[in-house]
Amino acid sequence: MSTVLEKLARLARRAAPGGPVLATKAAASPAFALYAEGRASWTPRDPAALARVGYQGNPVVHRAIRLVAESAASLPLIATGPGAARAADLLALLARPNPRESGTHLLETVYADLLLTGTAYLEAVALDERVAALQALRPGRMRMLPGPDGWPAAYVYTAGGRSRRFDLPAPGTPAVAPILALALFHPDDETGGLAPIEAAATALDIHNAASAWNKALLDNAARPSGALVFAGSSLSEPQFERLKAELEANYQGAANAGRPLLLEGGLDWKPLALSPQDMDFVAAKNAAAREIALAFGVPPLLLGLPGDSTHANYAEANRALYRQTLIPLAARTARALAGWLEPDFGPVDLEPDLDRIEALAGERESLWRRVQAADFLTVSEKREAVGYPPERAGGVGG
Repeated sequence: MSTVLEKLARLARRAAPGGPVLATKAAASPAFALYAEGRASWTPRDPAALARVGYQGNPVVHRAIRLVAESAASLPLIATGPGAARAADLLALLARPNPRESGTHLLETVYADLLLTGTAYLEAVALDERVAALQALRPGRMRMLPGPDGWPAAYVYTAGGRSRRFDLPAPGTPAVAPILALALFHPDDETGGLAPIEAAATALDIHNAASAWNKALLDNAARPSGALVFAGSSLSEPQFERLKAELEANYQGAANAGRPLLLEGGLDWKPLALSPQDMDFVAAKNAAAREIALAFGVPPLLLGLPGDSTHANYAEANRALYRQTLIPLAARTARALAGWLEPDFGPVDLEPDLDRIEALAGERESLWRRVQAADFLTVSEKREAVGYPPERAGGVGG
């Protein structure tokens, strides 16, 4: 049995790895077909690998993350509730969190970290026992140290070969924790988050594989391989290697597409075609791209994927992006920031200012029109219904 397998292995090693196939070196040689169970190759489910093949190597993932992160970071935040009058210092800190970057850039980093790793970390830099600056820390460099109850007791951040430890204050201590950890829901982890890119990893691999396959077709003259059949007795080893080298050098690649094949005596070309279903990689890529967009909460139309690209549909998709993805993400982050910094800045309710979102202008106009037509409401009740404070004494609004 081993002798037969060795013969089969030698025959397999003689086959070219790509390009046209030399069907036989001797007309009377027997043909063998070797079949093995194939398994798909998947990207490792760790944040570094997914970021490399996704954000750095896939245009759909890259655009989806940038669209969500940049759009959510640009949403203006306003202070509401009883502490709104004292929120000027907090809003100023969020507008300019540190000397190196603006608040928009800081939040963009936070949102991108959430989408790529499921977690994001912010450090509160204190000066004279009061928070003076905020900066984002990379999740891949952060390690959580659990306490006796399993919840985080400290964090260790390693960068440049040096580690810093951040001890968290005991619950109920009136002090700002040095680290704010944000995490998306994870069904198997209480402290870590599940990144959308991990949920889209299968579609990401399919999309990348389809792109690589199409590139390989272009490199091989955009048509499937064929077979060269030798009608004579046999080809010598030097003749076999020379023919293989000439085919790879002169007939592969996009620059050689359509170039006629010059055959010597005794050689015949037999093209091998793929079915239309095998060649339909565009549909496979579009389906995978739509799954990627679904995981990130981005309507496929906004990523340039095929669909009903009318003006009305685009406006609806843009409004759905804000309502279903951007506003919830910005609102939960704003609430986390306000609660984290409450010991220094007091109780403040932070939320996105929906009146300044152009995509929601139509909804706002419709609300104002309905409220204005409600004659049974007072002016104060109408103001409250549209999100403004009640009317003050003397008719001046707050």
